[in-house]
Amino acid sequence: MALTELDDGTVRSMAIGAVFSDFVGKINSLDFHRKDDLLVTASEDDSVRLYDIANARLLKTTFHKKHGADRICFTHHPSSVICSSRYNLDTTGESLRYLSMYDNRCLRYFKGHKERVVSLCMSPINDSFMSGSLDHSVRIWDLRVNACQGILRLRGRPTVAYDQQGLVFAVAMEGGAIKLFDSRSYDKGPFDTFLVGGDMAEVFDIKFSNDGKSMLLTTTNNNIYVLDAYGGEKQCGFSLEPSPNTTIEATFTPDGQYVVSGSGDGTLHAWNINKRTEVASWNSHIGVASCLKWAPRRVMFVAASTVLTFWIPNTSKSTGESVGEARHLDLAGSFLHNALSLSFTLGGIMQCNESKTNLIQIYLFM
Repeated sequence: MALTELDDGTVRSMAIGAVFSDFVGKINSLDFHRKDDLLVTASEDDSVRLYDIANARLLKTTFHKKHGADRICFTHHPSSVICSSRYNLDTTGESLRYLSMYDNRCLRYFKGHKERVVSLCMSPINDSFMSGSLDHSVRIWDLRVNACQGILRLRGRPTVAYDQQGLVFAVAMEGGAIKLFDSRSYDKGPFDTFLVGGDMAEVFDIKFSNDGKSMLLTTTNNNIYVLDAYGGEKQCGFSLEPSPNTTIEATFTPDGQYVVSGSGDGTLHAWNINKRTEVASWNSHIGVASCLKWAPRRVMFVAASTVLTFWIPNTSKSTGESVGEARHLDLAGSFLHNALSLSFTLGGIMQCNESKTNLIQIYLFM
């Protein structure tokens, strides 16, 4: 279903339309392509999987046993992704890989991080991308070269995000501080710093609304905040049930009017930002959803734990039915997929030599 302006009724009608349950272990991360109807996932079974979301179809599966598959995001090309490694970081240093899903090749390695990458995002306007690691650094890269272009050193667990215009990026650090940088002159340091008053929990995830006016923060203690992206004022906040050892994810709808999130009790929730009220609550049917994103061009979101679910409007739902009832609907002729995959083993990888560059390093402290 193509994206139109959302309302409370449409959001309430969302229900499960397709299920993919052939993962072995948890899905670590997922991402939608900005322009094509594609979804990519990275999971604990070392697989990277590409889906056609318009037809609820698994297109390809590749396995990455040497490095694993942790954080993932699309590049601008619909068959290329950046994937972070789970294994051998201390021996190979190959913390990030630029992968072609089309011909199952690693196009480039990016070395530098000494510990696991926990945040990854691609610039919407050029070939730059950012990674945040438990080694207390944020690194800025260019897809075209191996060498890191800049490093931000900070305290705490870093989280990174570009705004939808690619002009600003945000970095979260210890104590819940959010620092904003001009992506064209980040070497000058942050131009603004926001604090969520009273909440010192680390920020697990940052997202900007499509219009760039709002920021969505999800903390490690399952609090969600919507901030004004210009002044940092809190527009609204929501608290979810705790989820020990599992982080949850929240997402804006493309129009920026709603927030959807998982919760520690296995439910999903949607709020109207302007009204500051909850408009829907559903049983996720998959336990705690650690990954959740709304598709950029469709009335659809995906939620994942060890199972991947596609959620679409249930147009047959009558007004008398419970909001929490999640029916399994037919999505473009696909009903409750237990999809078989085309599996490939990643091989024939050529390691690229790092080129020298003038590295920019910035130290950030509270």
